Amino acid sequence: MSRPRVLFAGLFHETHTFLEGTTALRDFQVRLDGELLHCAGDSSPLGGALESASAYDWEVLPTLDFRAPPGAIVEDEVIETFWRELAARIPAGLDGVYLVLHGAMVSQSLPDVEGEILERLRQLVGDLPVFGVFDPHANFTRRMAEFANCLVAFRENPHTDGRAAAKIAAELLQRSFKTGQVPRTFWQHPPLMWPPTGTGTATEPMHSLEALARRQEAESPEFWAVNVVSGFSFADIPDTGVSFTVTTTGPEAQAQAALRQLSSLALKMKAVGDVTDPPMAEVMARLNPLPPGLTVLVEPSDNIGGGAPGDGTGLLRALVERAIPNAAIAINDPEAVGQLASVRRNMHTRLSIGGKGSRLDAGPLSLEVELLSRSNGKFELEDKQSHLAAMAGDRFDMGSCAVVRHAGLTILLTSLKTPPFDLGQWRSQGIDPEDLSVIVVKAAVAHRRAYEPIAARMFWVDTPGPCSSNLYSLPYRHVRRPVFPLDLV
Repeated sequence: MSRPRVLFAGLFHETHTFLEGTTALRDFQVRLDGELLHCAGDSSPLGGALESASAYDWEVLPTLDFRAPPGAIVEDEVIETFWRELAARIPAGLDGVYLVLHGAMVSQSLPDVEGEILERLRQLVGDLPVFGVFDPHANFTRRMAEFANCLVAFRENPHTDGRAAAKIAAELLQRSFKTGQVPRTFWQHPPLMWPPTGTGTATEPMHSLEALARRQEAESPEFWAVNVVSGFSFADIPDTGVSFTVTTTGPEAQAQAALRQLSSLALKMKAVGDVTDPPMAEVMARLNPLPPGLTVLVEPSDNIGGGAPGDGTGLLRALVERAIPNAAIAINDPEAVGQLASVRRNMHTRLSIGGKGSRLDAGPLSLEVELLSRSNGKFELEDKQSHLAAMAGDRFDMGSCAVVRHAGLTILLTSLKTPPFDLGQWRSQGIDPEDLSVIVVKAAVAHRRAYEPIAARMFWVDTPGPCSSNLYSLPYRHVRRPVFPLDLV
């Protein structure tokens, strides 16, 4: 084959269907044409794929990349704009397609956005190989398996390997070009959902499932990729939940046997993945007296990485009511930041903080605060292999920020939701997390790479919020039933 011509595109959003409102086109960062090439060399999956494309001497045909932070249902306009712009950029003479996807996007009319886009794309490109990379918190579907040849999931959670997984997918596409083989993907979807707190790959059940998948790849040369897809349980669609895929050039029976083995192991360990969080009173009692070293309080119900607003006041109230000293919390509250615009540094003012983004929260908390600093909120990631790097590359923008203090509590106020996956978030604002006694992170698992090296202890806490680990609390209407843990299966 002469120099392969490969079309590149990206569509990335994790949709929380229980959130109020919608995610509109204005909420997406949109890159068109040559703008995609600016990611070359950065820490994102797209950066990794472009690096591999250069090494393999592909002719890269960049088209468009739409990405937004996790959030509410996506407006149909976004999908149709994406498709219209992509279809207009598909040239003749292509040799392959490379996609950077999330895999958990839901729009107003489409419960399976990625499956829909892949089917439309297949109608235009025919039998060309369609490869790519995706987040294992996808709700993978039969259509995705049918209309893509090979999609490779990140294999670690926290997602430290987004760039590496993208390079694996590119290597497999190069294998297809060199050998002329075009694999197909088989999929299995056991009746099983796990909250994000149960999907870390350093612990069970994901640790054993990933180990089994890697053994299957090693023992079966026909298997190009075996994916463990933990799913995104905050989407109310028929395909929500755990699934597995095998991409192969071998017989279907062999792939189905491997899928059955993975599904069987997952069902045997189903209860292990159903991780819920202890009540606040139980956890806060452990801080009296305050133990030495840094205590990290994890608030999964307000998990920004899962789409929550990041302004929940559950742990904020607990820190204030118990007068916990030398503590810090980040709250996403652009309104509060705006109210501080006319306040001079070191001045005191009364401020209404948080509680504006979810009906489940108790509402804003009014506090007397001292303004310590303001900034534009931009920072460079300290860890270029972090979960945040897989989402955003090398840099992140928190929007306009302000740091205020109430008694012994430091509060970082941001204007844009910022997943707490990199310590640069704090240090860029003049706060060293290692000097604190208590810090709150609004996350489930992905914060662990950043915080475990500096934490003396880490406690997960149950508070009101849309990303509760207790899946029974969510008003599902469309997930297939029966499904664990909502039903006995």
